[in-house]
Amino acid sequence: MSATVATPLLQTVARKVPYFVPALVAVGVMLLLTASESETFLDGGWKLVLVYASPLVLLAMAQAPVVLSGGGGLDLSVGPTAGLVSVVIAAVLIPRDLSVAWLVIVAAILTGAAAGAVNATLVTLVRIPPIIATLATYLVFAGLATQVLGAPTGFLPEWMSWFTSVEGVLPNVLYVILGVGLVWLLLTRTAYWRNLLMVGSNDRAAYTAGVNVTAVRFLAYLLTGVMAGVAGLVLTAVLGGADSTVGPTYTLQAIAAVALGGLSLAGGRGGLFGAAVGAVLLFLIQNYLTLTEASSFELQMAYGVVLIVAIVANGAWDRKRKAR
Repeated sequence: MSATVATPLLQTVARKVPYFVPALVAVGVMLLLTASESETFLDGGWKLVLVYASPLVLLAMAQAPVVLSGGGGLDLSVGPTAGLVSVVIAAVLIPRDLSVAWLVIVAAILTGAAAGAVNATLVTLVRIPPIIATLATYLVFAGLATQVLGAPTGFLPEWMSWFTSVEGVLPNVLYVILGVGLVWLLLTRTAYWRNLLMVGSNDRAAYTAGVNVTAVRFLAYLLTGVMAGVAGLVLTAVLGGADSTVGPTYTLQAIAAVALGGLSLAGGRGGLFGAAVGAVLLFLIQNYLTLTEASSFELQMAYGVVLIVAIVANGAWDRKRKAR
């Protein structure tokens, strides 16, 4: 009898509670644990944590549009894309005295957009499964970055230190994250947002309703590329230079963050806020394990366990939500 009553209750909760609430609660718990472990965390240390977490936060946000578009949407190349953008800035533009702020920012966005357009073409026009197409571009972008920059470099123009400054009330990089979020918020006020959720939930029904499924998904991959470009710009500032091997390490973390943030990996449910919260949660877990002097082996195991738990919980949440 109790199980019979509990099932409708869980279904109601799954429908009514915003998708990001579990991750937000977990972030609160991790903040308390981190503050109890680190005496400097509440005295400004949280600002540095946010600065170091910002590339992951932006890449998790970048992963959101393609996941929302459904059809197995996933971009394995977001990490290498950010890494390639970082290499272009540090190894191509700066050595040629092309380090003017507006030029570097435009180059980062255009490089990311080009990478997104390649993925969009392979997935929506050539019709290669997303995981295969983006795995191929993962290898291409990572290899290209290594070819352009064989060894790490650490010289940046002075203006790029703005991204990592923590002198104000809020760390400057938070304004970048909020700026990306604001653009996305404006996008959610358009017909494209409704079409994106419709395509992600049921692309056949969306096609029958007259939605251009190909165009919606193409734009989703393009948006992912642009946001990965912004992440690459911030990554360059956080690293204080560029390292062609760093970008790819963010890919699986970004996917785990999206799952942790409550986005449906089947598409059609979620948003950038949940992805950002998931990324903060994942970084706080990593930071806490580091504070407790966990080994690198334990850190890797933690990533794997967190990813499995997030995917299982995500699927269960979806089933409860869709159950009648």
